[in-house]
Amino acid sequence: MPTFEEARSLILDSVAPLGRERVPIVAAAGRVLSEDIRSPWNMPLWDNSAMDGYAVRSADCRAPSTLELTGYQAAGGTVAPRVTPGCAVKIMTGSPIPEGCDAVVPFEQTVEEAGFVKILAAVRPREHIRFRGEDVKAGDLIVPAGTVLRPPEISMLASFGRAFVPVYMKVRVAVLSTGDELVELGSPLPPGKIINSNTVSLAAAVEEAGAVPVLLGIAADDKDGLREKIGEGLRADVLVTSAGVSAGDRDFVREVLADLSVEEVFWKLDIKPGRPTAFGMKDGKPVFSLPGNPVSSLVTFEVFVRPALLKMMGHPDPLKPMVKALLKEPIRKKAGKVHFFRVKIDVEDGEYVAWTSGDQNTGILRTMVLANGIAVLPSERTAFNAGEKVDVYLLYQSATPK
Repeated sequence: MPTFEEARSLILDSVAPLGRERVPIVAAAGRVLSEDIRSPWNMPLWDNSAMDGYAVRSADCRAPSTLELTGYQAAGGTVAPRVTPGCAVKIMTGSPIPEGCDAVVPFEQTVEEAGFVKILAAVRPREHIRFRGEDVKAGDLIVPAGTVLRPPEISMLASFGRAFVPVYMKVRVAVLSTGDELVELGSPLPPGKIINSNTVSLAAAVEEAGAVPVLLGIAADDKDGLREKIGEGLRADVLVTSAGVSAGDRDFVREVLADLSVEEVFWKLDIKPGRPTAFGMKDGKPVFSLPGNPVSSLVTFEVFVRPALLKMMGHPDPLKPMVKALLKEPIRKKAGKVHFFRVKIDVEDGEYVAWTSGDQNTGILRTMVLANGIAVLPSERTAFNAGEKVDVYLLYQSATPK
């Protein structure tokens, strides 16, 4: 039975980016760039004004002075005439700098009157000019492969005329819940039945990771129905099942996966929650079998499935950030298993602090609602004191130390 770290390494070593595609830049936010992009030209393309004001010769403005207005330079308009000694050209932000000019004086530092402009203070060369190539030079690497595209990168790429960008493909993830006790959301709820929340929550987690969920619904606890549903799920890039993989009389998922030639990599881990988690491969496709308990299902998705999906979509660092957090209360656990404690994270005096989000029984779903972190507590230890620092995965970056 592998350790938690060994299990995660086995999973990540088993998967690789799916492939590449070109997508419209307006649909590229959150995608991972699959190749280096270099600038085809300088940015700015030409020297241009950083302010609305007047283009001048700094030699004419070593002290307050009055200059004759001899032209007007609008953004996108025709180029104004050369700035000659004793003269100035009115200019708008982004407009090309007229020949002969080496500075721009903002409107706020001038007074215009009857075809002349008074410059109220001395002017230094190069003031308020954005020079050709000062942002990016032709041939510069502007966005490297492996970058998760945010609005700034998209703005940069669009500025260089990129209407389409090369990215790693999204992963299609089939999600299947199993169990005779389940009914679909919106259906009547007879006595003894429960709503199939796992399909919805796992699909949401898949989508939050940037992948595409494929909902397979519910498979009853019989081999024929499971075989049909699992076979359908194996047509996706990844299959995630919940429940039916423990050791109960009607837990048939593991057996059916074996019948369908899914090679089992591991089954059961010394972790809590999530001991009956299993992982296998079928023709290069990962198959995750998660516990049926909603808390266990979500926790094991976070620590095992999400990193695999991110790696398959080209993320260079698929693991969520791990931080050291100061415990605000003592924690006790049994030895022999890595425990994933749902915790609330905040920042006090410039460092992360953590306290439990409530009763850690796996039947208490509210602890996941309240948590924004998962504390990873080593298997061999049983007691963690208030004031001690522990490793915590940040689920959501809701607090940042200063």
